[in-house]
Amino acid sequence: MRSTLTRLIGAQVCLHAAMTGLRMAAPLMALREGYSPAAVGLLLALFALSQVFLALPAGRFTDRHGMRRPVQLAVIVAVIGNALAAAWPLFPVLCLAALLTGAASGLTVIALQRHVGRMAQDASELRQVFSWLAIGPSISNFLGPFLSGLLIDASGFRPAYLMLALLPLLAWFAVGGVQEHARVETPEGHRQGSSWDLLHDKAFRNLLLINWMLASCWDVHTFVVPVIGHERGLSATVIGSILGAFALAATAIRLVMPWLSEHLREGRVIGGAMVATALLFALYPLVHTAWLMGVLSVLLGLALGSVQPMVMSTLHQITPHHRHGEALGLRSMAINGSSVVMPLLFGSAGVVVGTAGVFWAVGSVVGLGARLAWRMSAGHHPARSH
Repeated sequence: MRSTLTRLIGAQVCLHAAMTGLRMAAPLMALREGYSPAAVGLLLALFALSQVFLALPAGRFTDRHGMRRPVQLAVIVAVIGNALAAAWPLFPVLCLAALLTGAASGLTVIALQRHVGRMAQDASELRQVFSWLAIGPSISNFLGPFLSGLLIDASGFRPAYLMLALLPLLAWFAVGGVQEHARVETPEGHRQGSSWDLLHDKAFRNLLLINWMLASCWDVHTFVVPVIGHERGLSATVIGSILGAFALAATAIRLVMPWLSEHLREGRVIGGAMVATALLFALYPLVHTAWLMGVLSVLLGLALGSVQPMVMSTLHQITPHHRHGEALGLRSMAINGSSVVMPLLFGSAGVVVGTAGVFWAVGSVVGLGARLAWRMSAGHHPARSH
């Protein structure tokens, strides 16, 4: 299992880095070409927008075809997107490339998460494999922008886009040697209805709500910290370091989660993270020095970074085995929809109640929502079967 998991993490890193590298390079090119911040905001939104609309079809596609075919399709789409940007580095083409690479990344995530979930035999293994898989995006969030930045400074934007177009091909080879699971047939008496039927399950609804709350916290931190930092007179380097400390902490906790997962329970970890996030959000607007903001950022990264493996483990336990892809699609749609809508909402709310008010309002909602997580119990999960 370890060899297969390594291959899948490698494939995820290559495909996700092809998107994160473009997500850094394309806005930078647009700004240098004289496009407005509003245009750049639209460009960034397109990376998540395609995942909102394609998440459910992608989930059903993976339920029908397994893992390799969706990932290979994602490789083709990601290569085309970045190749178009390299051939015609114009703003409309960059927008199309954003849609394509975003869609490829979203399809990959759903296909790999479904496959990895089926590799585990029990709840403890679920927590462990999803802890390992969660490390992949942390690596690619660094690798894609770093490699793109090096090539942009050395040779320009076109070579950077070309490198990003070649990177997904490594994912094709990585998944080629992975054995597919046997197809899960729909149990007798279970008709294939709409994906929205999954929302009739209260446990699944609550999990999506919890996941949305926590995803919003990521968006709040990314959006509001630069605003507060600017108000405090901090330099761009210091603000970037504060956000970087958050990302490093989230990565660090995911690195140790595979060894801790055997002793953890999903509801307790998620509930604890929500309470900790609420407290940290309450403190954030009250601190005025960079080092204190950095400390809070690290603590917040540890709290929020611990959540995803627990959410994924719970999702695979409470949803029907033959509909895991659809459930993952619904989750992806909710998170990416949040990434599109919430920054706009935070910006409008910030004008009315101020940035401190945004932190406190979101923190209060998350703190109150912790009750839903505490109620989650492994005893309510249906038995897994392969």
